[in-house]
Amino acid sequence: MTDVNQADYTEDGHYKRKIRSFVRREGRLTKGQEKALAEQWPVMGIEFSADRLDLDALFGRSAPRVLEIGFGMGASLVAMAKAAPGQDFIGIEVHTPGVGACLMAAAEAGVGNLRVMCHDAVEVFEQMLPEQSLDRVQLFFPDPWHKKRHHKRRIVQPAFVEMLRSKLKIGGEFHMATDWENYAEHMLEVMKAAPGYANAATEGDYMPRPDYRPLTKFEQRGQRLGHGVWDLIFTRIA
Repeated sequence: MTDVNQADYTEDGHYKRKIRSFVRREGRLTKGQEKALAEQWPVMGIEFSADRLDLDALFGRSAPRVLEIGFGMGASLVAMAKAAPGQDFIGIEVHTPGVGACLMAAAEAGVGNLRVMCHDAVEVFEQMLPEQSLDRVQLFFPDPWHKKRHHKRRIVQPAFVEMLRSKLKIGGEFHMATDWENYAEHMLEVMKAAPGYANAATEGDYMPRPDYRPLTKFEQRGQRLGHGVWDLIFTRIA
């Protein structure tokens, strides 16, 4: 699981900017990851800037757009991009070895509809993403910050999901998945109270895993051990 966001929040869920800017989590790179970063970043990497992205220019076409926050090592994101060549994918990850691994896998798979960023997700949403530009935002297995005193660090908070809503098209989806039941309950509580969203689940509060979300090795191991996984999908309706 990846700590996808360095933001902090007040007790009532409002975003509180830290004085110190985001610091990239470097980690140790393998030779393959280092080579992929050197060769593939100029092709698939997006540098952070304060300017709005022109997504049609970035991908050279107009297509449905999917953005994933915190893609880890990128295996499932690359699999999704390869399985859906008619869609464009953007991944945000703060762990440099994960970015390198994702670029390496994308190059090996011959994926051309994927771009990646190595920066704080909150700042990317605030400054770089155009309004109503995304068809789906994915947040899979984020850091649950399981200690109660750390719950305010969870990325799914009222201020963040309101900012995220403005980047989704009407009818666009915010898809979350977690293996921590308490975090699933927290996500559900925040999303039910968030204006402009509707739960896409038709039976109960949670969704079965959609076919487009690959079953990860981590998740398969959890299932063998009897651990649950909760998928939530909320649609922007206003």
